[in-house]
Amino acid sequence: MKLFVNGEPRECAAETVDALFRAEAEESGIESPQGVAIALNGRVLRRRDWGETPVADGDRVEIVRAMQGG
Repeated sequence: MKLFVNGEPRECAAETVDALFRAEAEESGIESPQGVAIALNGRVLRRRDWGETPVADGDRVEIVRAMQGG
């Protein structure tokens, strides 16, 4: 299916937000979901809901990681 992750089109086989996060985390070297927020189609999701929230073709997912610094 085709998703938009952080504004970029991606082909993805993930069925849930959690599976998508794990795939993206592996690719980008994120070791833990701590400090990460995910929005699906403009709605921020609670971390405990990631595993139960399905993704569908055309969904827009924003994955944001808090960074220290200034």
